[in-house]
Amino acid sequence: MPETLMPWLAHLPRWTLAVAAITAAVILHGLLKYLHLRLRRLEHGRWHLLNVAALAVHPPLVGLVWWYGAMVALYYLVPGVLGWQATIMTLANVVGVFLGFWLFVRVSRRVIAVMDRWSDTRRGYFERFLAPFLARAAAALFPIFLLFSLFPLFVTSERFDLAIHNVTSMLLIGSIAGVLVHGVNIVERALREHYRVDVADNLAARKVHTQIAVLRKIINFIIVLVALASMLMLFDRVRQLGTSILASAGIMGVVLGFAAQKVFGNLLAGVQIAMTQPIQLDDAVVVQGEWGWIEELTLTYVVVRLWDWRRLVLPINWFLDNPFENWTRRTNDLIGSVFLYADFSLPLDALQEEATRIAQNSPLWSGVVCKVQLLEMTEYNMQLRVLVSARGGGDTFDLRCEMREGLIRFIAREYPDAFPRMRVLMPDRNSLHGEPSQEEHTAPLEETTPTQTPEDAPAEQRTPNGPSPG
Repeated sequence: MPETLMPWLAHLPRWTLAVAAITAAVILHGLLKYLHLRLRRLEHGRWHLLNVAALAVHPPLVGLVWWYGAMVALYYLVPGVLGWQATIMTLANVVGVFLGFWLFVRVSRRVIAVMDRWSDTRRGYFERFLAPFLARAAAALFPIFLLFSLFPLFVTSERFDLAIHNVTSMLLIGSIAGVLVHGVNIVERALREHYRVDVADNLAARKVHTQIAVLRKIINFIIVLVALASMLMLFDRVRQLGTSILASAGIMGVVLGFAAQKVFGNLLAGVQIAMTQPIQLDDAVVVQGEWGWIEELTLTYVVVRLWDWRRLVLPINWFLDNPFENWTRRTNDLIGSVFLYADFSLPLDALQEEATRIAQNSPLWSGVVCKVQLLEMTEYNMQLRVLVSARGGGDTFDLRCEMREGLIRFIAREYPDAFPRMRVLMPDRNSLHGEPSQEEHTAPLEETTPTQTPEDAPAEQRTPNGPSPG
């Protein structure tokens, strides 16, 4: 009460004290306005932080001054016989706490913004990650501890004190959980920046990214679950229910085990994949006849980005129960094959030189393998295989297409007669009648007029070996 703070105030008229409270609010408002205008001029230079602080604290401080000035004036103007003085001061303190929270939030937001801009220009891990995390942790926890210290201002009854205590405890638990979740995310960001995947040899980095992606989700899930359980345990009825559940833990454990079998199965599958890593982020895989990359790993499902930008979503335990192809399990290097069919007249040495030239001019080639092989010969043509290596499944596919297109252009340009041809042996007409056959092409086709095509020539002139002898 104001009288307990200054005993000599009790000898003054109450209306005088009310006017004095309003006058004090006006004077304080004027001083705050003067300081605010002075500090706003420091927009540039080394005193810029004072300008930022002035913009942050001015509205809440003005609100606090006028609110307490009005409530103190009301405290003295209300007759004492009504007994409203305690309620008025409790209401003043409650609203004052909210205004104080508003003040702290505005200040902390601007401090965090300045800290983030400062950390973006630094290189050390402490300046870039730990300092902004400590600023956010202080902004989340300091108001809660301040509220605990202000408990005596709100004590009016035991029931009200219990309600305030429960609300504040829930806020404290939620703040601690938020700080822990943010800390886990900060650790993930630091590890992702240290182990970069945008490099040529990123196998170790992808292993770390896979582990931290799954473990971050598991740890955050456990933090949120423990926080919710701690909040519920603040209430007596929930605590009694928890005691009853523990008493019958055997039966409840069996029931919950059957009910949440898939949930816990996926959770354990996620932990197993994070540890053993049959798949990693950005792995090139073939699942269910589709080829793509591992794009996202969660506790319950895996997202595969297919080659045509579709997304294939599979349960995470599917990768433990079914076989699949992982093209980048140990290394990113892959060998792609290009099959060609050509005539026997195609020189293989020239084709090998052209394949090497195409590979060397391509940025996708890893420089390990580039070889032309003769696989098979048939009665019509020969089957060739070109082996070429690249880093990653996508690069291998693109390099195969480049190699195929380049070799086809080369054959069409340099050896156009070397494409596959069908050879058909046409027997001589005389041999069909048992007469001695003549040598091929001994009699050329008769010339036709410019307007006459071979199909328009007489029938005897359209035989394979020229006109018949008679």
